[in-house]
Amino acid sequence: MKCGNCGEISEKWQYIRLMDNVALKGGRGSASMVQKCKLCSRENSIEILSSTIKPYNAEDNEKFKTIVEFECRGLEPVDFQPQAGFAAEGLESGTVFSDINLQEKDWTDYDEKAQESVGIYEVTHQFVKS
Repeated sequence: MKCGNCGEISEKWQYIRLMDNVALKGGRGSASMVQKCKLCSRENSIEILSSTIKPYNAEDNEKFKTIVEFECRGLEPVDFQPQAGFAAEGLESGTVFSDINLQEKDWTDYDEKAQESVGIYEVTHQFVKS
């Protein structure tokens, strides 16, 4: 994350989860993450906009697609490292694969119903400001 006030970039990975809800100072609402900048001491926040979460499907393969939007109030994401918690569904079999870990940017498994290997490969990302 990058501080929008002074430009300081966090040294460690910061994780944002939809289920997290942190109160803002002064009762001004809440956000998915609230963080005080170590350099300028400004309190910044970022909110996952749950209504914007979209699936990434087979027809989206090899294309960038907006899968989530954030409301950034002083915090700007500058990099992304996927973790566990992703899910996939077999295109023809409907087999559900849950709790997929994409930390290595690749995932493989075997679909018993379709009798073939399945996978997610070379996960990439980009952030787009609107």
